[in-house]
Amino acid sequence: MKTTVRVLILGGVAAVAAWLAPHAFVRSAVSAPAAQPGGATAPVATVAGMPPVLDPRNLYSETAPGKVSPALKGDLVRVYVPNLRSDDVSVIDPETMKVVDRFKVGESPQHIVPSWDLRTLWVANNAERRQSGSLTPIDPRTGKPGQAVPVDDPYNLYFTPDGKSAIVVAEARHRLDFRDPKTMAMQYAIEVPQCGGINHADFSIDGRYAIFTCEFDGSIAKIDLVHRSVVGYLKLKMPKTRFKEVPSLAGPVASEICTSRKGMPQDVRVSPNGKRFFVADMEADGVHVIDGDAFQEVGFIPTGVATHGLYPSRDGKSLYAANRGSHKIHGPRHGKGSVSVIDFATEKVVAQWPVPGGGSPDMGNVSADGRWLWLSGRFDDVVYRIDTTNGQMREIKVGMEPHGLTVWPLPGRYSLGHTGNLR
Repeated sequence: MKTTVRVLILGGVAAVAAWLAPHAFVRSAVSAPAAQPGGATAPVATVAGMPPVLDPRNLYSETAPGKVSPALKGDLVRVYVPNLRSDDVSVIDPETMKVVDRFKVGESPQHIVPSWDLRTLWVANNAERRQSGSLTPIDPRTGKPGQAVPVDDPYNLYFTPDGKSAIVVAEARHRLDFRDPKTMAMQYAIEVPQCGGINHADFSIDGRYAIFTCEFDGSIAKIDLVHRSVVGYLKLKMPKTRFKEVPSLAGPVASEICTSRKGMPQDVRVSPNGKRFFVADMEADGVHVIDGDAFQEVGFIPTGVATHGLYPSRDGKSLYAANRGSHKIHGPRHGKGSVSVIDFATEKVVAQWPVPGGGSPDMGNVSADGRWLWLSGRFDDVVYRIDTTNGQMREIKVGMEPHGLTVWPLPGRYSLGHTGNLR
């Protein structure tokens, strides 16, 4: 199997970082959990069945390097890439940087999702605009697919924090389908009628609620997981300016008046202490900062053109934001793609890594040791491996329109879904 690898060299970091600093909204710093007598931190009262939060100051504490579950011993070290337009999965050996396998799955594979118990990798084939959606299981010990399970419109897949239900995000149906996490048999559904394009989510530190993005309504929805109901919807604020989408990466970063009346929110990730939710927005070119409990927008962080995927570093200090490089849903090759590094504590961009020559970084995850950020190049039919110490990149050619790739194995006790949101 022919595999193309290209080395990319960084440039223009200083100019981008200099522009970003004065354009950030005024915001509050992430607040710490309430201190107890003697300097202790109050324990988190979680929902029944959810594993305890061992460090209330950092809910990602169990996803640090060296904390891969013993249950994953023997799993292949691989990167699994769903190719949306070629209806297949490319399998990369990260040691050799080569595609070592490729197999067909269902129609329109969107994301590859680790199960709550970490024993299955599910390929979400949502069969865009068709009735033939399915979930294809991959055995992480062999890297091979099993028999697909018919499931209606599985654009994305999450799991309740107690592990009792899989949440199939039926985007076109405006619905969340709660299913048996093993068999995918239907349990119940929550209708979310005012959430057009419902797709990505993250969960509160105690497991009581989730926040989902509504891509086509420019808003987010808060879901009460205990009472199985919609708490409400929040329209996201648009900034006055955004990044200008230009084909060249040369010269200083340009901005333009933002004429969009609504955003296009994508990925969501909660802060280490659970106080804030960060929401990527492709139209706003940045990240909205949300107070999850109050369900209010409290800030905005400009990052780059078409902010899409969000991934915390293994030490829980940084958030990597993938900027896809085009405001279009189907963008051009070699767009103004980049990765921004956000400091969780200050909510500021501390580094900017443009894709040399242009690109379209989309979704993925961080390697188990924290050294590499793996992202699909959505419009360029490649995968990027990014050095988290300096932003240098390498490319690997894969199938047509790669989307939500996952890296395996990953540290953590259980999976909340998506491309590897472990805790």
